[in-house]
Amino acid sequence: MSTKKEDVKPVKDYEKLGFKAGLEIHQQLNTRKLFCNCDSELQDREPDIRVERILHAVAGETGEIDIAAAHEHAKGRKFIYETYSDATCLVELDEEPPHPINHDALKIALQISLLLNATPLQISQIMRKTVIDGSNTSGFQRTLLIAEDGFIETRGGKVRVATIVLEEDAARIIKQDKERGQVTYRLDRLGIPLVEIATRADIKSPEQALEAAAKLGDILRACSVKRGLGTIRQDVNLSIKGGERVEIKGFQDLKAIPDVMDKEIERQQKILKENARSRAPARRKDLPFVRKKMQGEVRKALPDGNTEFLRPIPGGARMYPETDLPLVRITHELIREARDSLPKLREEHQSELEQLGVQKDIALQVVRENLLPLFNELLKTKVEPSLIAKTITLTTKNIIAHEKLSQERTGEKLTADNYQKVLQAFYEDKITKDAIESALTDIAKGESVEKAIAKCKSMSKAEIESIIKDIIKKKPELKGNRGAIMGLAMQQLRGKADGKLIAEIVAHLSG
Repeated sequence: MSTKKEDVKPVKDYEKLGFKAGLEIHQQLNTRKLFCNCDSELQDREPDIRVERILHAVAGETGEIDIAAAHEHAKGRKFIYETYSDATCLVELDEEPPHPINHDALKIALQISLLLNATPLQISQIMRKTVIDGSNTSGFQRTLLIAEDGFIETRGGKVRVATIVLEEDAARIIKQDKERGQVTYRLDRLGIPLVEIATRADIKSPEQALEAAAKLGDILRACSVKRGLGTIRQDVNLSIKGGERVEIKGFQDLKAIPDVMDKEIERQQKILKENARSRAPARRKDLPFVRKKMQGEVRKALPDGNTEFLRPIPGGARMYPETDLPLVRITHELIREARDSLPKLREEHQSELEQLGVQKDIALQVVRENLLPLFNELLKTKVEPSLIAKTITLTTKNIIAHEKLSQERTGEKLTADNYQKVLQAFYEDKITKDAIESALTDIAKGESVEKAIAKCKSMSKAEIESIIKDIIKKKPELKGNRGAIMGLAMQQLRGKADGKLIAEIVAHLSG
C-alpha cells in the first residue's frame, strides 16, 4: 500500500531545534487529608453548606504581586464553595488553623523520594503558594519540599529529578457561570495529600518524555496512592531555541504527550518565523508585519493535540512561609521507617512471577492490572501459579468478551472467594482444567458457585468409556478413525473429562 507524500510527518531534529523539556507529575496519596483529619474520599451526594467568597491578590514574601495571581484577580469573579457538615471541617473553609502535617502522607512522600534516588531534607519549611483562581479557599496552597536531586534512568539517558514536594490538592470545580462571573467549587477534594515530582530539563525528545512519564507513574503506583481518573496529573514544560518556556497541562492520556509536544514546537516555530520576517525589510511598505511577543505561558492540552492559553507562567513572588505551622523535621528514624517499608516496583513483581513459571506477557498483565493481591490470595489453593495467573487474566477476559458481560458485573460475580472455590475444585480433581472457564462463565452469568461446579463435575472413567462406545456403535463407519471419534467425543465431554484420558480411551476402543 502506498503512502501519500503529504501524510508522511517529517522527522524533527530535536537537538538542532534546541529542544529541552521536563515533567511535573502530581499524584494524590491514599491517606486522610494533609492538614486535618477529614476523610479524603470524594462525595457523590448533594452538599449541605454553601459559602460565597471573593479572593484578592496580595504581595508575597518579595513584596511583589505574582503575575499569575494578578491575572486571575483581574477577572473579578465570585466563588461559591459547596461542602458537607459531616465530611469536611473548618480547615477546608479556612475558618480554623491547619492541624499538624499528616504522618502517613509524609512517610509515603519519603518512600517516593527514596525510590527516585533523591536526598530528603532534614528540616523543611511549609510554604504558602498564592492561588487565587478560587480553587483554594485561603487564596494559597500549602506546600512542603521533601527531597531534592534524584534521578530515573531511561533509554535516552538519565533524567534528573529536581524536587519532590508534598502539598494539598485543590478543590474540584463543579460549574462556571461566565455571564454572572461565578465559579462553584466542592471542598471534598481540597486538602487531599498530593506529591509533586518535578524533573530537570533533561528530556531530549517527546518519546523520551513519554518513557519518563511512564516510569514515574510505575514508581508512584508502587506506593500507597489513589487510583482512578483525576488522581494523577501530568504537566510538560518545554522550550526551543529562541522561544520561551511553556507549561502544558491537562494530559488525560500519556500516549498523547509526543503529539502535543510536537504541535507545540510547530506553534513556537511559526511565531519565531513570523517575527524573523517582521524584522526583515518589507517588500511592500504598506503591508507591515506585526511582531508577536514570545512569553512564558501555561497552556491546556486539547483532544486534537493542540493547546490553548490559560495564564502567564507563575513567578517566585507567589511563595511565602506558612506562619501557622512549625518547621517540619525529617528525622533519621522517619527516613529509616520509610526505607524499611519500601514497596517493590513493577519490574520486581513481574520478575518474581516469571520465576514462579508465569509467562512474561501474562505476568505483565497481572502487575499492570493490579491483580497481584488476587494472585497471592489464590496461591493458597496450591494450584500451579501459571494456571492461576492465566485464569485471572486471559480466561476472565475471554468470558467477558464471549458472553458480552460488563467488566463491573463480572468483577462483582468473580470474587476472590469464587475463584478460589473453582480452582480448589480443580486441584481436588472434581472438575477438569477445561471446566474452569465453563464454571467461571456460569458464575459470571449469575449461577451459584456450587451449582456451577456441580454442572462441570468430572465424569468417571466408566462413564467416559460408555459415551465413547455409544459413539462408535452409532457411527460404525468411524471404526479405526481415531481423529473423527475423538472429535465427536470432545463435543460431548469437553469440560467434563481430561482430554488426555479421553484420547487414551478412544485409542483403546477404536482398535
